[in-house]
Amino acid sequence: MTTSYGSPIVLDRREGPHGEVVLRRHGPLLQIIANGCFLMDTSDGRSERLLVDAALAALDGRPRPDVLIGGLGVGFSLAHAAADPRWGRITVVERERAIVGWHRDGPLSGLTASALADPRTGIVESDLIDYVNETSATFDALCLDIDNGPGWTVTEGNAGLYAPAGLASCARVLRPGGVLAVWSAEPSPEFEGTLRNVGFQQVRTEEIPVARGVPDVVHIGVRPG
Repeated sequence: MTTSYGSPIVLDRREGPHGEVVLRRHGPLLQIIANGCFLMDTSDGRSERLLVDAALAALDGRPRPDVLIGGLGVGFSLAHAAADPRWGRITVVERERAIVGWHRDGPLSGLTASALADPRTGIVESDLIDYVNETSATFDALCLDIDNGPGWTVTEGNAGLYAPAGLASCARVLRPGGVLAVWSAEPSPEFEGTLRNVGFQQVRTEEIPVARGVPDVVHIGVRPG
């Protein structure tokens, strides 16, 4: 049975350098809309948690690995990483200042308040592609969820992340043996091939079980080292 919540209520609307970002409430759910396109809501979070867990499981058992989370979103990945004492430094890169603000002192703060207060957590306001191209920092894991995936981008410029040059930049900021985990709204055998072609090893895809329809997935690759 489908639950009807009526029309969504807009809680905040911001104009930023990348266009309009809206936070709205639809029944019990909070939703983020960018330039009129639905991005995410607080309905589930299983695939965002898998993104973090799959990256940790693919590591080689090194103590207190540092993780970069690309995209704050509604905060599922950050909250899950901060709840796990095995992670070391947790860096979140988010380009939309409005989203960061909604987490710091707005309607999304209830989901991430403890994670943001964790001394391991740091927030960087930057475009992820610019960040991986320019930073001198390195990480043991990259958990990236900035769009719908390699086969269905909704934000201009994000397609470059999934291309060979973007993946090479991701590899550059990974330490030897580090893990790249990429969220996608659907499986992409082509993207698996691209990961292998740029040098990632142990490439595989993990799916979230669904009763029907196309599952969310996490694509995983390991940098040689």
